[in-house]
Amino acid sequence: MKQQNEQLAKRLDRWAWVVTIVVLALVAAMRQIKIEVGVDFRFLPAIYSTLNALTALILIYGYVQVKKKCIKAHQRAMTVAMITSLLFLLGYVLYHITTPETPYGGEGFVRYVYFFLLITHVVLAAIIFPFVLFTWIRGYTHLIPKHRKLAKWVYPLWLYVAVTGPVLYFMIRPYYQ
Repeated sequence: MKQQNEQLAKRLDRWAWVVTIVVLALVAAMRQIKIEVGVDFRFLPAIYSTLNALTALILIYGYVQVKKKCIKAHQRAMTVAMITSLLFLLGYVLYHITTPETPYGGEGFVRYVYFFLLITHVVLAAIIFPFVLFTWIRGYTHLIPKHRKLAKWVYPLWLYVAVTGPVLYFMIRPYYQ
């Protein structure tokens, strides 16, 4: 059984790498891609930021559940967090390929805070993306020691990304047109 789970994990890992490459390439290219669709998507940042905040709450709930040894609730929470993150990503990409860039207009110290949060948020999101997938795969395939080993460092980084997303939204919101 364990060998079957490890084989399944290896196959899923290959898919995780494919998804990672496609997503990171799309996110990197979306600044150059502008599609005219005749629909105003300026409402999306509020929605995808809410999804990010919801992901943070679900991650905390999932953490609490695993600490209480409520494994099924933890598994459901982590799967829902993956879904809310996917919906976030879809909204984020759709917004950025259809809507002009919004420059940050804050000044002084708050500008440095904004750009620090933005840089750490973007860099960590890109770095942890495949590891979130690998951690979920290890849980799904019941490779629990490997799942725990990854989750110990992936979880706090994923939570940081999920929390800083809405913070950044509230910081840039006054500058949306």
